[in-house]
Amino acid sequence: MSSFFNELKQRKVYRVAVGYAIVAWLVVQISATVMPAYHAPEWILPLFITAVALGFPVALVLAWVFDIKEGAIKKAPTVATLSGANKRRVWLLAVVGLIISSLPIGVYWLWHPWRKAVLQPAPAATPAILEKSVAVLPFENLSSDPDNAYFADGIQEEIRTRLARIADLKVISRNSTQRYQSKPGNLAEIAKQLRVAHILEGSVQKAADQVRVNVQLVNVQTDSQLWAETYDRKLNDIFSVESEIAKRIAESLQAKLTGREEQALVAKPTNNPEAYDAYLRGLVFEARSNYSSDALLKAIGLYERAVQLDSNFAIAWARLSGANALLYFNRNDTTAARRDSAKVALENAQKLQPSSPETLLFVAYYQYWVQRDYELAKTTFERVSKMLPGSGEVSYALGAVARREGLWDESVAYWERGLALDPLNTALLTEVAWTYAALRQFPTALKLYDRALDIVPNELSLMALKASIYQAEGNLQEAAKLLVQVNGQTNSDAAVRIKLAQLRLERNQTEAARFVQPRQARLHFASGIDKGIKQGGLALIQRVAGDTTSAKAAAEQARNTLEPLSKDQPDNAFVASALAVAYAILDEKGSAINEAERAIRLVPSSKDRVSGPGFEENLALVEMIIGENSRAISTLTRLLQTPYGGWLYSPAPITPALLRLDPLWDPLRADPAFQKLCQEKQP
Repeated sequence: MSSFFNELKQRKVYRVAVGYAIVAWLVVQISATVMPAYHAPEWILPLFITAVALGFPVALVLAWVFDIKEGAIKKAPTVATLSGANKRRVWLLAVVGLIISSLPIGVYWLWHPWRKAVLQPAPAATPAILEKSVAVLPFENLSSDPDNAYFADGIQEEIRTRLARIADLKVISRNSTQRYQSKPGNLAEIAKQLRVAHILEGSVQKAADQVRVNVQLVNVQTDSQLWAETYDRKLNDIFSVESEIAKRIAESLQAKLTGREEQALVAKPTNNPEAYDAYLRGLVFEARSNYSSDALLKAIGLYERAVQLDSNFAIAWARLSGANALLYFNRNDTTAARRDSAKVALENAQKLQPSSPETLLFVAYYQYWVQRDYELAKTTFERVSKMLPGSGEVSYALGAVARREGLWDESVAYWERGLALDPLNTALLTEVAWTYAALRQFPTALKLYDRALDIVPNELSLMALKASIYQAEGNLQEAAKLLVQVNGQTNSDAAVRIKLAQLRLERNQTEAARFVQPRQARLHFASGIDKGIKQGGLALIQRVAGDTTSAKAAAEQARNTLEPLSKDQPDNAFVASALAVAYAILDEKGSAINEAERAIRLVPSSKDRVSGPGFEENLALVEMIIGENSRAISTLTRLLQTPYGGWLYSPAPITPALLRLDPLWDPLRADPAFQKLCQEKQP
């Protein structure tokens, strides 16, 4: 053995082993840092590490066989004294090296998250219903004026919000309870669906400055009424009613309260009844803002009215900041004025109540929606989640932030946590489904859309989103069935966009042109960015149909709409990307590329994993339109391996099926490289 080890030393095998290990470690560390910056596919790094590990035994064998002398590689001289046993040990050395290098590879593949199917929701046992759990159902509006329904909704939400601050209670979110009618007869079934032991029912009657509130708390498990009460108060005393009801519920469920929670139950947000009335109206419009920018603008106006009437109304200032920030984030208005409005409102809320969970919640939204500092926003949202343990909204926000960072499995975990508090929240279910669609895990996305449709059957937007999954899979027949009810009068931009994609994929350009005709007349009333994007979409439809003259005319209209917006909102990536398409159709090649690349710089994939790649797909389209086919194919090749949320005129990330079917990409069909992309299996 001593002669064998001496021979290893003379042939510098030890030195090569140590040197290789050090260099390999450095190379892997550098690669792990650099590859994400160049958007390398996720499979490249594991493959590279495998190659480096397998190179270790090869290096040992080469060190034994060869030597470097005087700058030249020469075969090492054979040692006559090397025994047969030592020759066998040489082979044993190579085998051991191979086994050692294979061990980390095996461990990596066996225990890597994909082996555990982290992203696949595992079937879990139905959680037990907590005794200290309650759902606040919609309050019935008994006022003679049906327009007072907002007041009943507001009282219900304010009571629920106070209860949600109590860590010892499980309180179901408003998003899950609003689908039920006031005072339904099937409380046991509702409690089963919401996974709660108690239900609060109520009614509100408002006349002038007089308010009557009736409530009853029911233990559904024993089918018994724990208590019931009627409150007749002046409008300016409504806060004491909300506080008393919340306290009675906490006492009935024997919830333990901290000092902070006791203070929160009796908090009085404003002394001005008119300001509170405007605030409650604003809440109603804000609840509709997922579907309408107009509703969000109305909410902003009402919150502004509330703080004009009471400048010390902290929660109204906070919600005013959040509404402005959301409008800014959605790219409907990225002006400096909108950003500053969100900032000033937030600063006013911080001056009044810097440590309240509501203020901190909208601090986090400002960090997310305006500053786009996702790490800072996540830290603030986590802090708020400890202060508002019963808030499904915070889990919702954390899921959205994690998704922007590309932390897809973490995002899904947050969504699921939110669903525990919000089991019938179709918005949450839609977000989870949309996340799986971005990951191209389409079977899971379809199941989640089905869960949402079980809650709200025949809801057009949900049916259209489900259809987009079938489109991405290339199953146009199933997609068409879901889109039958969508027409030119449908009041859902998402459903209309997916219907137009369907007609395009079916190569039914005549029907597509007919479909948009009734909507063209309404473009005059659309907001600037919405109008410009729709004009650009029309230009694409006409271009695909071969009507070059009409396509250029529509592109000219889009340019005239978008250029002033680009000057007014230079940070709006959606304006830049839509303008790039218009320029490309008008053969203004330099301007088209500049705007497409500017959109990518505004929202780079490294900063936004959801939207960033969509702007890269837009660049690929622009490159193809102006004849830069090889560049377009290169971009598409990378995007096929990238999770993201789709693009302006395409509701899903590209797939081989979409590339194969979509006539937008017809100019690339003769290229063998593009044909290969269309034939690839689903990533």
